[in-house]
Amino acid sequence: MNIDILSAPGDLFLGSDTATAIAQGARRFGSAAKAIRFAMEQAAPVSLHGATLRVGNHTLGARQIRRLHRQMADLGQARQPGR
Repeated sequence: MNIDILSAPGDLFLGSDTATAIAQGARRFGSAAKAIRFAMEQAAPVSLHGATLRVGNHTLGARQIRRLHRQMADLGQARQPGR
């Protein structure tokens, strides 16, 4: 995954499944990095089941959001999991 998209604005959908996340609508973030940190560090864990992040013409699912968060944590840009 190309981490260059982290600075672009993104729309984060959270819910227990994808349909619920879409129905509840997006939360807009000034950067995908902020959206990813919010999803992984502040949102309820169950809401990640249906998580989707739209950044430009890219759509990322929960697994990709988790992977980017791990990469950000390795770079010191997010909290390490379990902390």
